[in-house]
Amino acid sequence: MLRVGDLQRSIDFYTQVMGMQLLRKTENPDYKYTLAFVGFGKNPEHAEIELTYNWGVDSYEIGTAFGHLALGVPDVRGACEKIKAAGGKVTREAGPVKGGSTVIAFVTDPDGYKIELIERPA
Repeated sequence: MLRVGDLQRSIDFYTQVMGMQLLRKTENPDYKYTLAFVGFGKNPEHAEIELTYNWGVDSYEIGTAFGHLALGVPDVRGACEKIKAAGGKVTREAGPVKGGSTVIAFVTDPDGYKIELIERPA
């Protein structure tokens, strides 16, 4: 689960830039929050990311315990090109991980969360 400061901005990033689908969205007026679930497909075949918007809170401190999300993709270089073309921010271009040969890259979402792309050919 990621707490986000602007739910629509985050949904747009994960769907339009990262290529995921909005799987479902629910509002809880009694407790003043909205949840949106995004992913490349539904559970249990695919992992989902829960985006939580607490009404009236527009930013969070990410903290030192969180590192990054990691997503397997079949072509990291191609994914980076699509992300950049859609206005996303690639913060580490595709290339081998230090000390290895696995191709990775890093992207940052609108709230500052880091996402590692790891090449996992289909």
